[in-house]
Amino acid sequence: MLNDHHLIRYSRQILLPDIDIAGQERLLAAHILIIGLGGLGSPAAMYLAGAGVGRITLADFDVVEVSNLHRQIAHGTDDIGINKAHSAKSTLTGINPTIQIDCIDHPIDEPSLQAYVVNNNVDVIIDATDNFASRHAINRVSIAAQVPLVSGAAIRMEGQISVFDPRNDTSPCYACLYSENGGNAENCAQAGVIGPAVGVIASLQALETLKLLIGFGQTLVGRVQLFDAKHAEWRTLNLKKDPKCPVCSKNPSIID
Repeated sequence: MLNDHHLIRYSRQILLPDIDIAGQERLLAAHILIIGLGGLGSPAAMYLAGAGVGRITLADFDVVEVSNLHRQIAHGTDDIGINKAHSAKSTLTGINPTIQIDCIDHPIDEPSLQAYVVNNNVDVIIDATDNFASRHAINRVSIAAQVPLVSGAAIRMEGQISVFDPRNDTSPCYACLYSENGGNAENCAQAGVIGPAVGVIASLQALETLKLLIGFGQTLVGRVQLFDAKHAEWRTLNLKKDPKCPVCSKNPSIID
């Protein structure tokens, strides 16, 4: 239940009819998992902490490097060499000390990640990683655990975002968009990236997460938003569930 402090801290979003007190209480009762505390995970985590999500788990085994700082805004110069999950936790605690923040600061395999999601009642998974192998593993966990997945990516001056919700029988999954045999993706260290473009996608990941947790508006299930930062243009692609998808179809070949 909201107390007087909550009513003041979250007053500006409680004023919104789509959120109100009931929506804020849903946020306080929610648990989200953010995988990757880089350029996407940093802003998304900060917005969601500020919004009052009651429990946030941060998963990242990497450490902060100086080349991260132009876009990974949860970290500062003094955090160089510190694990990203713990660095981000310090930042989020400064934003909102009233919420619970947990860290997974070591590599975690797929079965362990699935067990964590199920045993800790995670409501939404945010994929803020930068490689296909991780994204496909997270997608499989999302489907097996029946937990919505908010997936974002950004590189150079481009970004994309979509939502995959296995609770919805018509929702596609990440493997419907990208085949598991689709090859290797470039990362920012190889191709470069401009910070604000990553921040745009991260902000939308936070927004889509709030929509899922509270239950307002229309999420990006079945749609992929593509952002061209250089020309400030958006494109929307409709994405249907692949009836032959090896991951989410009725007769998947990858998961039971």
